[in-house]
Amino acid sequence: MVQFVVDVLIRAVDMALIAIGLSSVYSLIRFPNVALVQYATAGALLALFLQMIGLPLVIAGLVACALVGLLAVVLNIALFERLLRAGPAIAMIGSLALSMLFSAIFLVTAGPRPQRFALDIKPPLRFLGARVTEHQMISVAISALAIAVFAAILFRTDLGRCMRATATNSVLASATGIDTRKVTNTVVFLSGVMAALGGIGLSVKGEMSAQLGLDMLLPVFAAAILGGLGNALGAAVGTVVIAAAETLVTNVNFGPLFGESVLFIPAAYATATSFLLLVVVLLVKPYGLFVSEVKRV
Repeated sequence: MVQFVVDVLIRAVDMALIAIGLSSVYSLIRFPNVALVQYATAGALLALFLQMIGLPLVIAGLVACALVGLLAVVLNIALFERLLRAGPAIAMIGSLALSMLFSAIFLVTAGPRPQRFALDIKPPLRFLGARVTEHQMISVAISALAIAVFAAILFRTDLGRCMRATATNSVLASATGIDTRKVTNTVVFLSGVMAALGGIGLSVKGEMSAQLGLDMLLPVFAAAILGGLGNALGAAVGTVVIAAAETLVTNVNFGPLFGESVLFIPAAYATATSFLLLVVVLLVKPYGLFVSEVKRV
């Protein structure tokens, strides 16, 4: 049981960073930015490159997150603000095209083979009977701290109040003196930073490839929608639910049900499990577990 909880936490915490970034941006600009998952790949590959040229991994990660955050702001100003004038559907299609472009760039520059950070190899630690590596513990702690900092910004600062006001009614927020464009770009920057950090965390615990963003696309969207698209912290809860479902299904022995001694579902089918859970929940809660806005008539 303890191992199951540890596995869910390891799976969920980095994915939650990406899902929170996706929901935060959606709450302000009202379209799901598909390209945001590619910021996770960009962050991991940038951090790897910086480590290869001699920077310590911590410094390389910080620089990579900052650069990806700036890239997210530049793309928002140069591309998505213009596409949004034609409507959210056009902006979403544009973000999908940008995501495909990112994949092609990553494939050409990084190649198709998986890569790993240069980390010291240490034996796993034992915690209440569960096996966990030192790198996993550090990665989970950093990601959890990042989520806590984001929650503090959202609920305890003037920026957070401006973010919530803009998300509720951008026209009224602008009329009260809030610079909604500046608030939006600040959130876009934070979403890029969190996505990059999530990508680095996932890669530290395993390996990275040019397909990392595409592999995370479906689980991240499922988690964001399950938690209530536009509700940042709801996305974190949705991520935990998705991670628990994927971990449970791939670790349960279904052999006795089919007359076999051992029968496990391949990990490749974990995403299908998350979407099955999403469909079941949405039949009961069409707007997700946590509705992010009040519907007025």
